[in-house]
Amino acid sequence: MNIALGSDHGGFALKQHIKDYLDSHGLEYQDFGCMDTTSCDYPVFAKAAAQAVASGKCDRGIVICTTGIGISIAANKVKGIRCALCTDPLMAEMTRRHNDANMLALGAGIVGPNLAERIVETFLTTDFEGGRHARRVALISEMEG
Repeated sequence: MNIALGSDHGGFALKQHIKDYLDSHGLEYQDFGCMDTTSCDYPVFAKAAAQAVASGKCDRGIVICTTGIGISIAANKVKGIRCALCTDPLMAEMTRRHNDANMLALGAGIVGPNLAERIVETFLTTDFEGGRHARRVALISEMEG
């Protein structure tokens, strides 16, 4: 699995922690920025990571800002992206099982590193259930125009 990563300055430290976590589990990733804590605009990095997922260059994505709200909104503007802001592992499990979310948003000011690891692990290891949920995901996709 190849994971697209993106953050703004508020999510940079947690993104670095997630990179260490992914490295320790032998998971591949591509970092689409930002590359330090200099103030920057999260839509730029959300878009780059989301386009990598939407194009198939990456299998899933993780984007991080201070709350996770802005970066998730920005990622969801890219056609084909279903980015879910999760604050606990149950949310990550359910968005994979029922929504086939292909991107995860985290708020660095909301979840700490240990909880973020559990959320990421759940997001990356939970399969989509399909069935009645596939119909609903298809209806969401139709809304993209």
